[in-house]
Amino acid sequence: MVPAEGSPGGAGDAAGDGGFLLPRPPESGSVRKQGCDPFAQTQRSKLQHRRARINQQINKEMRMRAGAENLFKATSNHKVKETVALELSYVNSNLQLLKEELEELNSCVDVYQNDSESISVPMIPLGLKETKEMDLMAPLKDLICEHYGEDGISFEKEIKELMELRQAMRTPSRNEAGLELLMEYYNQLYFLDNRFFPPNKNLGVFFHWYDSLTGVPSHQRALAFEKGSVLFNIGALHTQIGARQDRTTLQGVDRAIDAFQKAAGAFNYLKENFSNAPSLDMSTASLNMLVRLMIAQVQECVFEKVTLTSAQNDFFTQLQIAQEAARVEEVYSLVHQTMTQAHVKDYVPFSWATMVHVKSEHFKALSHYYAAVALCDCPSVSDADLPEHEKAFVQFHVTVPEGPSLHLVLQDQEERRKLGKAHLKKAIMRHEEAMRIHSLCKILRKMDILQEVLSFTHKHSLSKYSEIDHEEDFFETGDAPDIHPKTNQRPEIKSPNFSQVKVTDIFHRLGPLSVFSAKNKWHPARRVHLARGENGFGLTLRGDSPVLIAGVIPGGCASEAGLKEGDYIVSVNSEDCKWSKHAEVVQLMKSVGEEGVDIGVVTLQSSDGQNVVDRRSVAMSSGGALLKNNKENNRKSLMNSKSASTLLAWSKKSKRSKSSTYSLPFTTAGDESMY
Repeated sequence: MVPAEGSPGGAGDAAGDGGFLLPRPPESGSVRKQGCDPFAQTQRSKLQHRRARINQQINKEMRMRAGAENLFKATSNHKVKETVALELSYVNSNLQLLKEELEELNSCVDVYQNDSESISVPMIPLGLKETKEMDLMAPLKDLICEHYGEDGISFEKEIKELMELRQAMRTPSRNEAGLELLMEYYNQLYFLDNRFFPPNKNLGVFFHWYDSLTGVPSHQRALAFEKGSVLFNIGALHTQIGARQDRTTLQGVDRAIDAFQKAAGAFNYLKENFSNAPSLDMSTASLNMLVRLMIAQVQECVFEKVTLTSAQNDFFTQLQIAQEAARVEEVYSLVHQTMTQAHVKDYVPFSWATMVHVKSEHFKALSHYYAAVALCDCPSVSDADLPEHEKAFVQFHVTVPEGPSLHLVLQDQEERRKLGKAHLKKAIMRHEEAMRIHSLCKILRKMDILQEVLSFTHKHSLSKYSEIDHEEDFFETGDAPDIHPKTNQRPEIKSPNFSQVKVTDIFHRLGPLSVFSAKNKWHPARRVHLARGENGFGLTLRGDSPVLIAGVIPGGCASEAGLKEGDYIVSVNSEDCKWSKHAEVVQLMKSVGEEGVDIGVVTLQSSDGQNVVDRRSVAMSSGGALLKNNKENNRKSLMNSKSASTLLAWSKKSKRSKSSTYSLPFTTAGDESMY
């Protein structure tokens, strides 16, 4: 169950560093978050629907190509080979057209932008990975029957609930509720992995997902592929939420920064914890590019935040804005280098690489523009303020400007105008280069908002240049040095906080994961009738959920009934006790009369088929040493969201339960309760 809308996260109740699990499900039916209506005719849903249709067509064409290639290799008939070769050329042509259409859809960044009338540079969001529907009913019912010895039909409700959750997460809404839905399913996969995926056996189902950018289908039996794909969509949804913010307001910029930082965290977490990716969008090279792209977009938002919060038009403020712009140019240049590398160049949409290149030139132009404003619009420096201004100006340029000393430039208005003019000249050149690169991409030429931004800033620089240009200027304008990049707010990579969304194990009725998991094996449950003798039942109980028989007195009632040390009590008089506490089981046993009690027990097996307790030498007199193997007898299981474990082998943390001893009218040995 996810938190209510008003309190997303509920992190205050989290157990431990990564505790996101609740011990029991709610007794009454909970309201589960739903995905968007896939047939809703919004711009974004239409775009995603078209993407899904193209993915299916690409899948069909690739299967046809694979069949044709196999036939071409197998046949020796010359005419058949000619026919197949012709068919292959048609299929390859269709594939190319479909991939170009998909690339154009992935470049429709304007669909994800905000509806504000103000002009701002568009951001690059990612489309969600598409997946096929899955029918888990038969395989899960079979495994429940085979492994757990339970009636699979009695768990149809739980299986249906899991399938409905998976169906809902395919179309998450573009807000916090959509993120919580993806997180809920992702966290639920932790339970699914432990319940139904043994270490050396698969469930027999394939998880199908389409590449986010190419539409190429991939499938794997490993649940890790499902986890990684959902995590990718969490990052992609953060990019869409960030792109839709109105960045002309301080609140909108802060939200955009937070969203892009979380997107970078999701992709970085995926890169560090996922190996052997079957699709290109989840490869190390691709994820590295996406992390850098998100960081660059965060840095762009930081620049916008500085321009919004800088109320004063003084010298230091203009220098700061110029250096922030130079920092944005620096990170976008790094992203462009990454996008043009061999492993990424043919994969990333051309429009993305072009837009990143355009932004790099655009912000370089802005850095020179604000440098000119600082020099030309701010008054000359007084002798008292000169040391402070000179110190800031020394660190402003990458190299020292040619000509007079900085001391003279700061105090002489004419020298300031000359250097400002040089900066404006360079700004205009960079603006024109950005517009030239923009014109080379057909998709970007259709993006009116980007064209408006580039045109507006270019005209602004031209106007400023005309303002400070004098007819009597016969000197040749020098080459202004580049501005040293600097930022007051470095981007942060925010890893996913899985504890924000608490979930309940859908299949909790199978019992605590400490015992009833896919990795454990046990003998079939057996029912034992136990009568009370003169000295009680003759056994020692310890732990919670489930309660463990820590010792059996030789010759006692329990020993004669067939109970053994290491048995777990799963029922008392047909009442399920898998989740019962020590005191609850004791109370049930105390309440019986002379007729005795029927106890259901299971015995864990080791990998070689022996009983777990048979492999250890346990002395009854050792007291607390009787239960070294019972590591997890409480209801909560923890998963550390920041662990370095791979997706292929997710690690989990467990809490050692404290031994609970109850004072009863029986003999006690050590800290265990004997009955």
